[in-house]
Amino acid sequence: MAAQDTPRLELQNICHDFDGDAVVDDLSLILRRGEVICLLGPSGCGKSTTLRIAAGVEQQNVGRVLIDGQVVSGVSCHMPPEQRSIGLMFQDFALFPHLDVKHNVAFGLQQTRSEKWARVAALLSRVELQGYENKFPHELSGGEQQRVALARALAPRPRVLLMDEPFSGLDDRLRDGVRDSTLELLRDEGTAVLLVTHEPEEAMRMADQIALMRAGKIIQQGAPYNIYNAPKDREAAAFFSDVNVVFGVVKNALTQTPFGQFLVPGAVDGTEVEIIIRPQHLRLDFDRQGKGSNPTAKEGTPAKGTVARARFLGSYSLVEFKMDYDGSRLQVTVPGVFLPDMGRVLWLSMRRDRCFVFPRT
Repeated sequence: MAAQDTPRLELQNICHDFDGDAVVDDLSLILRRGEVICLLGPSGCGKSTTLRIAAGVEQQNVGRVLIDGQVVSGVSCHMPPEQRSIGLMFQDFALFPHLDVKHNVAFGLQQTRSEKWARVAALLSRVELQGYENKFPHELSGGEQQRVALARALAPRPRVLLMDEPFSGLDDRLRDGVRDSTLELLRDEGTAVLLVTHEPEEAMRMADQIALMRAGKIIQQGAPYNIYNAPKDREAAAFFSDVNVVFGVVKNALTQTPFGQFLVPGAVDGTEVEIIIRPQHLRLDFDRQGKGSNPTAKEGTPAKGTVARARFLGSYSLVEFKMDYDGSRLQVTVPGVFLPDMGRVLWLSMRRDRCFVFPRT
């Protein structure tokens, strides 16, 4: 394999447990040069443990860790973190309180004095902290501390940067801007990044690939667009947004729903299925009123519902309906302000090409 094709970081069949409880279960992952992969999943799914194993802070029970094709942790070896040419960023930033900004960034650099301070100056300029060289961490805002931590992690030009929820301590107004500037710097440096987060929006915003974790396993991996639009199961779909669930039973490869019959090819008669639809893909039908319409194959048959609740959430309104068909509740998002009175009857259409059909769990 050519050097440029060798993965920066490779995890092979990693297993790890604490007191007999599996935390990481046969996990494999490849991270290439300049790529950003997000480990995404709920708390306790094994994300941070996987990152700690990659860093060398934790040693796996089974499997191997390779950096640039070299085994750094396996059955017969375990290289400590400081010898792996990796950068580490954590949610608490872990800056040294007794060192000023320039010495925090310079910590651990093995260069001549002139080279070291030139690198520090260049990075502080990139993170827009010129003039902050002599300030101490307690004198900085959360966003400024995060940028110092990023500069320090990148200073030695690590082959891999491991980031564990590095933006979680920032308030919402700062977070998007800091994430975007961080991503720009990482791209320019050509650093391979493994980022842990439990926030789908952050993963979608930053990642080239998302590795969705559950119970210690990667259950689905792919580009953000693909993993969002082709989830593996109901739980995967629901992790990225609210979902509506319509239940049905298969008969002759069809299942009956409030929106007409849905094709379920290959399913055995009697199989219980769930049809998943996101609130933004339900459409309110103000014109047809469910009568005299020619429903398209995409939208199916309009279904009647009664407004049970409506809330304005800023850029959109969320309206909940009780469906006449079976009394189930469905939520619809409507751009802007739309707050119909409770009890108002409206007709809904469902985009069939935006639905996901899974066996009922």
